[in-house]
Amino acid sequence: LWQAALSTLNPNPTDSCPLYLNCATVAALPSRVSRHNSPSAAHFVTRLVRTCLPPGTQRCILMVCERSDAFASACALARAFPLFTHRSGAARRTEKKTVTVEFFLVGQDNGPVEVSTLQCLANATEGVRLAARIVDTPCNEMNTDTFLEEIKKVGKDLGITPTIIRDEQLKARGFGGIYGVGKAAVHPPALAVLSHTPEGATQTIAWVGKGIVYDTGGLSIKGKTTMPGMKRDCGGAAAILGAFRAAIKQGFKDNLHAVFCLAENSVGPNATRPDDIHLLYSGKTVEINNTDAEGRLVLADGVSYASKDLGADIILDMATLTGAQGIATGKYHAAVLTNSAEWEAACVKAGRRCGDLVHPLVYCPELHFSEFTSAVADMKNSVADRDNSPSSCAGLFIASHIGFDWPGVWVHVDIAAPVHAGERATGFGVALLLALFGRASEDPLLNLVSPLGCEMDAQEGDVERDSKRRRLV
Repeated sequence: LWQAALSTLNPNPTDSCPLYLNCATVAALPSRVSRHNSPSAAHFVTRLVRTCLPPGTQRCILMVCERSDAFASACALARAFPLFTHRSGAARRTEKKTVTVEFFLVGQDNGPVEVSTLQCLANATEGVRLAARIVDTPCNEMNTDTFLEEIKKVGKDLGITPTIIRDEQLKARGFGGIYGVGKAAVHPPALAVLSHTPEGATQTIAWVGKGIVYDTGGLSIKGKTTMPGMKRDCGGAAAILGAFRAAIKQGFKDNLHAVFCLAENSVGPNATRPDDIHLLYSGKTVEINNTDAEGRLVLADGVSYASKDLGADIILDMATLTGAQGIATGKYHAAVLTNSAEWEAACVKAGRRCGDLVHPLVYCPELHFSEFTSAVADMKNSVADRDNSPSSCAGLFIASHIGFDWPGVWVHVDIAAPVHAGERATGFGVALLLALFGRASEDPLLNLVSPLGCEMDAQEGDVERDSKRRRLV
């Protein structure tokens, strides 16, 4: 029966066959993928599990894959099991559903999976599901107060007390971007920072997340078809929280700061008006010509704080920044903009190895930054020409607040489209951050998937060959 089932599988790109009166299903992933996809075929793993997993309260998934694909496959499986639901039936259910995931390694380095590897996968998948839960939760629950509680909860788990600057304190200390965006909301805006500073650290890394818990567009208000779904505008901050928790639990060796720029872009008597001018933390003035271009304002304050106050050598900001991102790089690939060609390549490689796919945007400030020219301030906050690479321009606005001549590494990741699939959050960004900064971890699996080193590059050809074998879920 097993051999008969296998012989029916014809992946194009996936195929499945039910077994034993639908008590089990065997499914095959594509034997080849294109160069801009992940060899793990992570998106197809999620899709197969969502459609093929048999019903029941005790279920098991056996993932057959190479060791190099285990991390991406685990994160892909986690996306199929979101935590948030307010369905009344779920509340009444007495029996808890359990899904057990087992890994069977094939190909090169196919020994048993170590306990430490399983712990890494558990922490990574918990991070993915934490981020997805925050993004799925509507703003009547996940407001800035609640988001701060989530940050404090992670801090308590890791033994870290967060630094929080809030409401009028933001105004007094010069955070004109975060304060200006969030001042009209019932729940006040905040800048929160979780800091991990181990002994022997050789560099300082800052992850800055856009945490707009809801985006009405402000006075430049969104329409009735474009506003639903804007609870997802905190996807960058949610991903950074999930990744920070997992990274520290797996032994992060460098200084790591997670900076959360939290606000609700609301409408009210105190809302920022188009034509208002704000003084941001960088010392630069911004004329507001579109209150719906608010993410770049809060992130400008965040990256400036990371540079000036935290002394970061590497600043990565992650945000659901522009609707244009989905047009530029699509639903599955986040867009990356960076001042470093090496880090641009590293982001793309990390995306392929972890399943959170990434593709570069044009980085050319000398041609694009003039889109923000203002007659009365240092810059406007929205472009003059929306047909001139708006996703690139939006990222450059953020970079301008640390300076285009800043000697450190700046990376901007726009995750507007891949942060969700249909009506569900994906937890996108957690796996990407863990893989991209894997070399700063003590964990062997994160080192294996990290692109910032030469060990893996030598094996790249072998991994490519291995990935052409049939993989089963």
